[in-house]
Amino acid sequence: MKAWVYKEYGNSQSVLKFETNVEVPSLREDQVLIKVVAAALNPIDFKRMLGAFSATDSPLPTIPGYDVAGVVEKVGSQVKKFKVGDEVYGDINEKALDHPKRNGSLAEYTAVEENLLALKPKNLSFVEAASLPLATETAYEGLERSAFSAGKSILVLGGAGGVGTMVIQLAKHVFGASKVAATSSTAKLDLLRSLGADLAIDYTKENIEDLPEKFDVVFDAVGQCDKALKAVKEGGRVVSIIGSVTPPASSFVLTSDGSILEKLNPYFESGKVKAIIDPKGPFPFSQTLEAFSHLESSRATGKVVIHPIP
Repeated sequence: MKAWVYKEYGNSQSVLKFETNVEVPSLREDQVLIKVVAAALNPIDFKRMLGAFSATDSPLPTIPGYDVAGVVEKVGSQVKKFKVGDEVYGDINEKALDHPKRNGSLAEYTAVEENLLALKPKNLSFVEAASLPLATETAYEGLERSAFSAGKSILVLGGAGGVGTMVIQLAKHVFGASKVAATSSTAKLDLLRSLGADLAIDYTKENIEDLPEKFDVVFDAVGQCDKALKAVKEGGRVVSIIGSVTPPASSFVLTSDGSILEKLNPYFESGKVKAIIDPKGPFPFSQTLEAFSHLESSRATGKVVIHPIP
C-alpha cells in the first residue's frame, strides 16, 4: 500500500517520506481493516515524530495519524459491531502516548480495534468525520473530568483550534452551559460566536486574567495554566491538555473510546455540533508535508484534513 512513513525522529519536513510499497497491516481478531478515505492531523502527530514521547513510543518505522474515516474492508473473527462495507470513523489509538500504533491513518489501510470506532453519521462527509474523533473525545473527556454540567459557565483558551472548537460546541449544545467564553486572534472571533460562544475574547487585545467575571471551569487548550487559574472561580476547575500545570489545575491524556462518538452522533446528525475544517484543506495525500507545515505554524483553524487517500 501507499503510506507516509518516518524511520527516524525529526522534523516532519526532513523525516516523513512517501512510500509506495508498504505492507498492509495484519488483522487481530478484535480489529477491522479500514480502507482509509480521509485522515486528520493533530499536534500529537508531529510531536511524536519529533521524538517527544520516545520513552513510551512503539518502535520505528512509523506511519503517523490518529484520526481516520473510511470503509471496513475486512473484519476479525471476534468483531460484532461492524461488517464489510460499513462507513466508520474513530481515533485509532486507545492510549494516545502508551505505545501508539506503528500503522497510523496516513496510509491506504489501517487496522483498528472495533471498540475505538463508530459508524459514520450519514450526513457527514468522510472529510468531516475524519476531523472529529481525537478533538471531540478530548473535549468531551475534559468536560467530564471538570464535572461540567448544565447551568455552569466555561472559558475556553484557544477556542479556534481543533479541540477548542469542539469544547465550545459541546459545552453549549450538549452539556447546557449557562455561558461560554472563548479566546482567539482577531480574525477568528466571528467563528467562536458562530459555534455558540457568548463572549468572544481577542487575546491580542485583552488579558483573560483581568476579566471582571470568573468562570466555573476553564478549559486550557493552549498551555496557559497560570492565566487559567486567575480566571476560574473559587472552587472551580481548570483542566489542561498541554504544558505543565499547577494544582489545583489538572491535565490528562485522552483515552480513545468509540462509544463517545456513538453518544454524540445524534448531535452531529442534527447539525447542532459541526465539524470545523481548516479553510486551506482538505490537503490531498500528496501534499501531506504541506499539511504538516500548516499545522505546525499554529495558525490552523479547526482541523487539518488529508483527502483523498491516496
